[in-house]
Amino acid sequence: MDIYLKLFEVLFPVFFIVGIGVFLGKKNPNFDTSFITTYSGNFGTPALVIFALTAGGVTFDVFKEFFIYAIILLTTFGIVGLIFLIIMRKDYIRELPTFILPNTGNMGIPICLFAYGEMGMGIAAAISSLVVLLHFTLNIFLAKRAFDFQTIFKSPAFYAIVFTVLLLYFEQPIPQFVMNTVMLLAYGMIVMILMSLGVALTQMKVFSFKDALITSTGRVIIGPFIGFAVIKIFDLTGVAAGVVLLQSSMPSAILCYLVASMHSPKEIVDNISSTIVVSTIMSLITIPIVLFFALKYFY
Repeated sequence: MDIYLKLFEVLFPVFFIVGIGVFLGKKNPNFDTSFITTYSGNFGTPALVIFALTAGGVTFDVFKEFFIYAIILLTTFGIVGLIFLIIMRKDYIRELPTFILPNTGNMGIPICLFAYGEMGMGIAAAISSLVVLLHFTLNIFLAKRAFDFQTIFKSPAFYAIVFTVLLLYFEQPIPQFVMNTVMLLAYGMIVMILMSLGVALTQMKVFSFKDALITSTGRVIIGPFIGFAVIKIFDLTGVAAGVVLLQSSMPSAILCYLVASMHSPKEIVDNISSTIVVSTIMSLITIPIVLFFALKYFY
């Protein structure tokens, strides 16, 4: 019975806030979330990276270890995505981000925090930091089909990651007033992004359910199996194993859609939108199953 109560305690806050977004989106079909996107990219995401990594008690060695695991996970996600998209005769460059970049930040980090405490949040942030970095670099490169160094140097998240890694490496504490500030910015962003996800579910459309179901299967069904393989290969246990499994099970991130809408043709944007909607809806079923497994065997 305890595990079912824990399951409810972890998932209810996240799904409830997403539900608020759905309510707001239904009430006002023209609900504008552009402010949330701007806030997230410039302030919220950098703050979340700094707060989650430093408050979670993560050392530089732990960060480095899980950053490497993240590289392995995302590379494998990418290989699976290429196979799916080539077989489906899709644009395997512009549509690849929905496979590579799961929603490890705004959905994954709070779930890992509620499931495993601050250490779980810190490990989740170490994995998510690579996803965040790729959102504002590789995601844009693939959407534009062009490489641009300026994109990297214009990303506040890039500097936040570099700054935090330097703090971890030199074992320098963050002043309490800075910690308090980034905590508020980070928690505020999580709430707003989860609500914007709910709003997006009411605004984004599914243009090809069959194709979206296939691509979503690659994200939320195959993803956890890839995470489990990494757990077994590197003999991970406890919190570490649970976080890797959970982060591997997240649906496609909404930032894939936001970036595509700015840089890709409408057909590609529609396909990405469909995958995000379907994978997110599927995750309402798959995440509780994965979380149950994680809490039962990796707690």
